[in-house]
Amino acid sequence: MNINQLETLIAISKTMSFRKAGEMLNLTQPAVSAQIKSLEEEFKTVLVDRNQPVTLTDSGVIFLEHAERILQTVEDLKQRLDDLNQTPQGHIHLGTTTSIAMQILPRVLSYFQNQYPLIKTTIHSMTSSQIMASVENGTLDIGIGYLFEKHPGLETSILYYDTFELVVSPSHPLAKHSHTTVDALKDIPFIMLSPETAGRRFADQVFQNYKIEPPIVMELSSSEEVKRMVELNLGAAIISKMSIASELRLGTLKMIQVNELELTHPIGVITKAGKYMSSAMQQFLRDLKGMPETNFIGSE
Repeated sequence: MNINQLETLIAISKTMSFRKAGEMLNLTQPAVSAQIKSLEEEFKTVLVDRNQPVTLTDSGVIFLEHAERILQTVEDLKQRLDDLNQTPQGHIHLGTTTSIAMQILPRVLSYFQNQYPLIKTTIHSMTSSQIMASVENGTLDIGIGYLFEKHPGLETSILYYDTFELVVSPSHPLAKHSHTTVDALKDIPFIMLSPETAGRRFADQVFQNYKIEPPIVMELSSSEEVKRMVELNLGAAIISKMSIASELRLGTLKMIQVNELELTHPIGVITKAGKYMSSAMQQFLRDLKGMPETNFIGSE
């Protein structure tokens, strides 16, 4: 058995075709067939059902799982060997929320990539709960999100603190006030983030604590969508203060102080406990944790 044979089986599982697998790997169709036949003879089992469309047998499905694991081990080995030259390089999969991605990552990543051009960073946008789960299962290398929950398999480090604020359009009846109470919100139509987001979970908890149920006229998946709807005066919203800096400066949104919302929420770095850290990840974490808080929440 060799690495090329494993790559061939994986290619067949993705393309469901010997011909397409060959094109993917730059091999002839007979070469693909020969590699699979060699594997089947070595392990004395049929791995591929050659009927159209081509599929893996039960043995092939089990074999595929181990083949992917072996190839990942090989990639880890290559990364460790690359790290020996002490030049930070590699590929980082970073997960964060939409608002964090839009507000702080541009300035953080522009600095980092200018300093370390050999490091590639792919950004995945998701909720804080999804970030936690994805770091824990290895889909993400690093997460940046709200640290609402503690997981024994994860390590966290706080970068800065955010708050969730009540915002309305300048044309909204509440806009003439600088301050209100949470009880005054019971009959105000709200545009809410989707239930799985950190901001929505916080807002729901506040409303539950004070036993009020304001009407929800719309649910949206990102702060950017919520802000646009609030600007159109379709309702009020409770969203991250960090995400509304530009709108407050331009005057397209008005922030109303609500004492019951004045709680700070930590935002930080999330990594998997015990995970091997490539030189790229180590350098990124060093730079990220070493940045002053103003780098994240300073005015644009």
